[in-house]
Amino acid sequence: MSEILSQSEIDALISALTTGEIKAEEIKKETSEKKIKLYDFRKPNKFSKEQLNTLHLIHENFARQLITYFSTQLRTLVQINASSVDQMPYLEFISSIPNPSLIGIVDLQPLRGAIIIAMNVSLGFSIVERLLGGSGEYDDKPREPTEIEANILQRVFIKMVKLLKDAWQDIVEINPVFDKLETNPQFVQLVSPNEAIALVTFNVRIGQTDGLINICIPYIVIEPVMSRLSAKIWLSTSKKESTENFIKTISRKLEKVNAEIRIEIGRAKITVRDFLDLNVGDVIQLDKRVNSELDIYVHNIPKYKGIMGKRNGRLAVRVTKVINERDEANG
Repeated sequence: MSEILSQSEIDALISALTTGEIKAEEIKKETSEKKIKLYDFRKPNKFSKEQLNTLHLIHENFARQLITYFSTQLRTLVQINASSVDQMPYLEFISSIPNPSLIGIVDLQPLRGAIIIAMNVSLGFSIVERLLGGSGEYDDKPREPTEIEANILQRVFIKMVKLLKDAWQDIVEINPVFDKLETNPQFVQLVSPNEAIALVTFNVRIGQTDGLINICIPYIVIEPVMSRLSAKIWLSTSKKESTENFIKTISRKLEKVNAEIRIEIGRAKITVRDFLDLNVGDVIQLDKRVNSELDIYVHNIPKYKGIMGKRNGRLAVRVTKVINERDEANG
């Protein structure tokens, strides 16, 4: 019911009271009820919903890059998704981290302050074992990493920090620097216990091992760029650079793709009886001369012509012609 009633609504209300359809006690009870919104002063809401959604978009991009990195390095199935972005006091986050854990401290230059990248011990040891050629399964009890394991894990964290820089580039140019790796959360006190933080949680599955990766972003650290945490700004910035960056990224990745090259020296047709009667030393005459151009195939598609020869004592083929689509159609 609106606060100001029209004359027709007032007449209808009086009529309902007269006929007994509505009781005066019910109206009195309805108007006496007050809508109270609970507010916990221990959990100040400094991040707006839009800002949290923008952080989610940024770290979804980070998750995709992380999948590519881990899949390439670990040679196994990797699933990572940014499941949630929440805000809470720093004390609540740091108290929820088990001891031991893998806690990377990252200096978020040029912004003042640091963020945290925290990982389950079981997930970290699974990555280490996979990098060292193992199956990647870790079923032992949580423990402190050895010096060798810590060095390997630091390299993994350093790579994650570089990917984080790429994920944030559409919002602000940052140069995050990996500071150190801690295992006891009680030794990590970045901000005051009641300081608001944004907590980004990733569900990770590497092979048969499940775990979590958490990124803790204190409000005080990214306060100077909070005005840019808008989906509109993020999308407008990313659209301008997405096409050019996409082309460069795809070109860079394609240059590293392995391609199978096959060279056909010649062909010959023989009967099944002749094939069964072949012995060591027999010669099969092909349909091409020694100095004839050979067909060079890339993934079973003819792309080049070449001449056979030798280079540094090994058989080799020198490319003499590039076959274009028109040549293929005419051929």
